[in-house]
Amino acid sequence: MQILVSRIFQVDDALKFPFYVNVERLKNRRNMEHYSVDGTSILKTSYCLPNVRNEDFLRLAVEDFNICQEIQREELKHLERWVAENRLDKLKFARQKSAYCYFSAAATLFSPELSEARLSWAKNGVLATVVDDFFDIGGSIEELENLIQLVEKWDVNVAFDCCSEHVKIIFLALYHTLSEIAANAFKFQGRSVLSHIVDIWLKLLNSMLREAKWIRDKSVPTMDEYVTNGVVSSGLGPIVLPALYFVGPLLSEETVCSAEYQTLFKLLGICGRLLNDIHSSEREYKEGKLHAVSLHMVLHDEALTAEESIRDISSLIYNQRRELLRLVLQKKGSAVPQACKDLFWKMSKVLHLFYMKDDGYSSQEMIHAVKAVIHEPITLYEQFHH
Repeated sequence: MQILVSRIFQVDDALKFPFYVNVERLKNRRNMEHYSVDGTSILKTSYCLPNVRNEDFLRLAVEDFNICQEIQREELKHLERWVAENRLDKLKFARQKSAYCYFSAAATLFSPELSEARLSWAKNGVLATVVDDFFDIGGSIEELENLIQLVEKWDVNVAFDCCSEHVKIIFLALYHTLSEIAANAFKFQGRSVLSHIVDIWLKLLNSMLREAKWIRDKSVPTMDEYVTNGVVSSGLGPIVLPALYFVGPLLSEETVCSAEYQTLFKLLGICGRLLNDIHSSEREYKEGKLHAVSLHMVLHDEALTAEESIRDISSLIYNQRRELLRLVLQKKGSAVPQACKDLFWKMSKVLHLFYMKDDGYSSQEMIHAVKAVIHEPITLYEQFHH
């Protein structure tokens, strides 16, 4: 009976969480919680190791999961201290999403040795959220341009060069955090990558400024202009690209500049921008923001309904996701190391999870997933009496 229940769960789980949504750590947990200790694997022949019981496999898996959780809870505490030390919690216009940012890293990069990758991913995620809110609602055009000028100059006198306290807080957080991440990356890569990380951030800031000016000037970009800019303004560059330096392989400047690397990021960025747009279009329309759903309707002279526009954009996301997976799996002629390519696909899964039903990043939708991955250990008693 337990085997039958386990099989039913596997079918139900596959229907609820398609492969492109199923982030590893949540999948691992669900599998452990529904693991059949009485069953054997059904392949071409049924086989069970003579001296190892299924309970032993489960016990080891649960122990590993809980040990990783302990490490991740300490890293989340470190992240929260970092937020306070950089005074990011003083920016009242900004969403406080450190738990979500860290979850998105821990749910996919869960091995203990990937600590630097998780922290780079999470810190840049927090900063990208703060900057996004600053460009959306928190800052004037003068402040936005001032921030970009400071990042361009990099070594500045903040006492004289910052036009407001908000700009000062954000710039100093960027300056100290990116310098720290680059110093850690040097240990992995044997070369300085600071200029590359700063350039990633400059591209993001400029893309966000472009969108802010579109809204201020009430100008309507073409769909191509919007999506091209949105690849960068989605905020995924600072999260994913610096983390690639910490997953193991050496990344040469030639690889980072390669067409394959750029295409992987472009496909991911399109998915991220459009997923966000179709799941937040109602809210963003009320706030007067540009988004792909309304632009696609304008392109068709308002002949499309919002539902039809969303359907067309969903089809585009499907095609971009499929091409991303093809590139990730491609072996022949690939310049980007597999561990790095996998990271693009992992982020794609995270995006699809957050936007499964709604804009999960801006709501409380994901709080249960955060608890399952980081805060709630698995107990063996529950599994043996499931």
